[in-house]
Amino acid sequence: MKLGEQVFGFYIPTVNLMGVGAAKETTNQVKILGGTNAMIVTDAFLAKSEMASDIKRMVEQAGAKAIVWGGAEPNPTDKNVKDGLAVYQKENCDMIISLGGGSAHDCAKGIGIVATNGGNIQDYEGVDKSNKPMPPFIAINTTAGTASEITRFCIITDTSRKIKMAIVDWRVTPNVAINDPMMMVGMPPSLTAATGMDALTHAVEAYVSTIATPVTDAAALMAMTLISENLRDAVANGENMYARDRMAYAEFLAGMAFNNASLGYVHAMAHQLGGYYNLPHGVCNAILLPHVCSFNLIARPKRFAEMAVAMGENIEGLSIRDAADVAIDSIQQLSGDVGIPEGLAALDVKEEDFKIMAENAMKDACSFTNPRKATMEDVIDIYQEAL
Repeated sequence: MKLGEQVFGFYIPTVNLMGVGAAKETTNQVKILGGTNAMIVTDAFLAKSEMASDIKRMVEQAGAKAIVWGGAEPNPTDKNVKDGLAVYQKENCDMIISLGGGSAHDCAKGIGIVATNGGNIQDYEGVDKSNKPMPPFIAINTTAGTASEITRFCIITDTSRKIKMAIVDWRVTPNVAINDPMMMVGMPPSLTAATGMDALTHAVEAYVSTIATPVTDAAALMAMTLISENLRDAVANGENMYARDRMAYAEFLAGMAFNNASLGYVHAMAHQLGGYYNLPHGVCNAILLPHVCSFNLIARPKRFAEMAVAMGENIEGLSIRDAADVAIDSIQQLSGDVGIPEGLAALDVKEEDFKIMAENAMKDACSFTNPRKATMEDVIDIYQEAL
């Protein structure tokens, strides 16, 4: 490809607040955005927590009203979006604040895009289908994994088709993203592990993407380094604030990378597992990641070798091909160390469902930027290897 033949975009929220205590800036950001009646979108557990009460109080300190809606389920559905929209409209809200991990942020995005554009959430599956801006939107993150608080991606399960819809639209990017490691201290080890491996998957897939750029490369490599250095510590001791803070930066950087370079077959395949079985996204990614990496290796051997270095491995004296294998081994070692199950069988995934999931994975938007083109039989084989 010659220089100038393709134009690349870079998408990110206008304001990004990081570090211990960043959530205290909520009051000021509500004032700046001018919201008068905020809907705080979260899950059932956080809705009853002191964390949600604190955010509501901060909104009220800005002179606005606020309601807390806890209807965002793991792997949020079209029904969650519809139910949330009904509350948003009934309460005459004019601002959205999402509180939680990817499920809360994605559900809030779904509510917001339909609130201003009309129709049903299914109307926005695909790329840039909306034509009106969202309501003012602040995303307050409580996990270090999905990066949904900074991305133009919104993943919603269509319950009738049992698939995860990928809504990729620059208009669903929040206006303000807040990553405060104090909000992440309460994550249990299993969730810390799953979300951390999700962030690693974002970085790896973005780095080998067919539309990677020097900007996304820099973010992806640093994310890999931070994750390899800090995820084990964050899982071992959730109150380790240094590890929490570094993981918050890691997921943010990985989000910057994939938000602009997109993803690959790990996510395309994991989306089917989530839609079909309602399985945790981060765990599915972690199990699939080394198997998809092995499939992709021949297309990007040098890049995999560079990943090994980013993850702290010594590749001195090795060929590029052998160094690439070291990267995949390092990923598997990290996954095992933090307690990710070895295979999909542990999640009760059934071999008889591989064909329909493979068919849907081939259509998933994330598959389009995978570095090696796969047949449906290839995808079925990867599911089989990951079983």
